[in-house]
Amino acid sequence: LACSSVGWIPQLMKGESNFMKKSIIKFVAGLTVVAFVALAMPVASSAATTLRIWTDADRKVAVEKVAKAWGSKNGVSITVIQKDFGKIRDDLKTVDASTAPDVIVGAHDWVGELSANGSIVPLTVSSAVLSKIPAYALDAFSYANAKGVKKLYGAPVALENIGLIVNTKIAKVPTTFAELVSNSLAFQKKAPGNFGLVVPQGSGGDAYHMYPFFSGLCGYIFGKDAKGNLNANDVGVANSKFLANVSAVDTWNKSGFISSKVDYGVAKNAFLAGKAAYWLTGPWESDTLSKSGLKVKIVQIPKNKCASVPFLGVQGFMVTKFAATHGAASLAKDLVGNYMLQKGPQVDLAAANGRAPANIDAAKLVVNPLLKQFAAASTGGIPMPNIPEMNSVWGDLGGAWAKATKGKDATPAKAAFRVASKAIIAKIG
Repeated sequence: LACSSVGWIPQLMKGESNFMKKSIIKFVAGLTVVAFVALAMPVASSAATTLRIWTDADRKVAVEKVAKAWGSKNGVSITVIQKDFGKIRDDLKTVDASTAPDVIVGAHDWVGELSANGSIVPLTVSSAVLSKIPAYALDAFSYANAKGVKKLYGAPVALENIGLIVNTKIAKVPTTFAELVSNSLAFQKKAPGNFGLVVPQGSGGDAYHMYPFFSGLCGYIFGKDAKGNLNANDVGVANSKFLANVSAVDTWNKSGFISSKVDYGVAKNAFLAGKAAYWLTGPWESDTLSKSGLKVKIVQIPKNKCASVPFLGVQGFMVTKFAATHGAASLAKDLVGNYMLQKGPQVDLAAANGRAPANIDAAKLVVNPLLKQFAAASTGGIPMPNIPEMNSVWGDLGGAWAKATKGKDATPAKAAFRVASKAIIAKIG
């Protein structure tokens, strides 16, 4: 403005009176001062004042409540978009930047894929905040770069795992694995149509629900390198210890202790009808159990050859690459890397979602007895591997269980798991 204004002074001054000349010079000088003052003044920030969050139907109400509480304190408008849970990850790869989310709610085992392709960005969180979150939950949302350095990519807010649900009216809580087997078979023989233990599998298998039996026979998915990071080159699906113990699966198959003919619906209906003594499921069934009228106790499956620990699932918030595109990176990182890790928001999220909060202070406030029991059943559990190579595991590992426990035509367990291991290693490459 100052430079362009001065340029036309000579043209106006030709033939004008001294008075006019002085007036014009004063006017232009005033404009010049105003221009320089304007340039010196702080410019209003172009940062966004809106955040867009993708979440699923189960969490939408709670996410809106918690995020909008933060938004009202910070002058930020919050828009929460409901999507199918799996679509959140898939659609993030193809969404147009103009309609993309700044923040997503998702599972920790998405982190490897989404961080590797640049869809989510790392967080910087204070040590005081981090101290309130269990180490395994933080590790679950962390991913190592090519140099083996781990970075945190998400804020853990909810924890979940499966546990052994015992109908205490018809069965005792087992204290040993042998007792679990004998109690199950005894109830199974009491009447036609009875099941002892129901574990969801189905014809395609279910590596997630079968994991406590896998870990109990000393199986593992991936080993770790010297830095403690998951090593995709160390596949433990058919490791020597597991293969030495795997004949137990053949025994379970012959006795009917475990059957892949039982899918999720069969398992749930049998237990709720009092036709199964034990059921392996997670906190998503807490409301169902509470309303069932059954007297239940939830415990971890007792140790077998090794600890029969479950997979641990962690859910949380992640900041996407689009937050920076929208000028909302700082806002998104404050919401996710600070606010969502606090006790208050996590109490609200846990109450709405029926999951144990990750924040240890919030966890102390949980009063739901079933959630407390599920949490206790998580002891020593293994976070589901979050590296992309895990996608090569689920189908073959679940398939091995299905083939080895399908009854009289079952594949010998040792052969089934050896084949699965070779297939997994070949897919990983």
